[in-house]
Amino acid sequence: MSVYKRAGQETYSYDFQLRGRRFSGDTRAKNRREAERFEAQRKEEAKLKLAEEAAFFASEMTFEIAASRWWLEVGQHNANTETTLRNLEWLKAAIGTKTPLTDVTDSIVASLVAKRRGERLKGRADAPFVSPATVNRTCTQPLREIIVRAAKVWKVAVAEIDFGRHMLKEPRERVREASVDEEDAIMGILSRGYDDAVRFAFLTGCRRMEILGLEWPHVDFFSRRFTVTGKGNKIRTLPMSDAIYDLLWDQKNHHPTKVFTYEAEKTRKDIKIIRGERYPLTEAGLKSAMRRAVPKAGVVNFRFHDTRHTAATRALRASNLRVVQNLLGHTDIKTTTKYAHAVDDDLRAALNAISTPSTTKSPTDSDETVDKELKSGNNSD
Repeated sequence: MSVYKRAGQETYSYDFQLRGRRFSGDTRAKNRREAERFEAQRKEEAKLKLAEEAAFFASEMTFEIAASRWWLEVGQHNANTETTLRNLEWLKAAIGTKTPLTDVTDSIVASLVAKRRGERLKGRADAPFVSPATVNRTCTQPLREIIVRAAKVWKVAVAEIDFGRHMLKEPRERVREASVDEEDAIMGILSRGYDDAVRFAFLTGCRRMEILGLEWPHVDFFSRRFTVTGKGNKIRTLPMSDAIYDLLWDQKNHHPTKVFTYEAEKTRKDIKIIRGERYPLTEAGLKSAMRRAVPKAGVVNFRFHDTRHTAATRALRASNLRVVQNLLGHTDIKTTTKYAHAVDDDLRAALNAISTPSTTKSPTDSDETVDKELKSGNNSD
């Protein structure tokens, strides 16, 4: 055993080496036998730690090790870590923690997709089946990221998989735009801070998690700009319109860190909530507030994400696709083209006006001016 007492110390220290690594420290034991037991325990812990590290950097890897390493390097930095963890746990249970990556083949991936596709939302027998988009997002895509990183970054042996064949075809995302009356009706129901967050969504097209994550260090009233972190931790900085500036300015004394907060409706001693005080908005709270407000407002088929569609469509009518691409933070402008219907609608209205001219309209001042210019020969077109 390698326990010993340092000069002037009452307790024993330990010092040993395993695989070229040195481990040392204080056992906090004054009795030699207790110190030796402490050292033996530390040696077992060190062996497990070294074995785990070796597995992380081995040329062959189990799915559990691959998922754990991907989580440490990538997953834990995702915007919604709880969802990422749920997806990883589902994959580990379905694939098997001890399954070598080389055994995760096209056949296994196909069975995983079929399994996930056959599950129902929230696990209820009366609920609808999960959508193709959900299958892609929670099963196929996370697995693809792990396998690709293992092969290209860690240089670990993996099976050759054609993930493109396993991605399910998703229906074209709908674009639901709220009318001004619908927006006013929804805002009339919301209150206590939820209204401010939803109004901000209508004004900016920001995603729910971007709004919940907005903090005061990312708001610059001097330059009239704010910065949000979107999908894949992509950061974008947007200018403030006058309406956005006023809305944010009204929030500035509510919380030292978070921009958007709500006023507690009642005291909850169990979770230390006091009636009338303000607390940062939560995802669950904002979802519930919107879910209750929409039907009460008499609005049909409208979700929180549709505030983003509404903002994008309105912005496109006043600008162009490139502007909307920057507003929404789309990497590929092809993603933004789904809003092109806004331009088509305006063009269609203009063409309809051309094809059905009014014959009863009295000449306006501008019409009379044009007539005078034509008569005087002032026509430079």
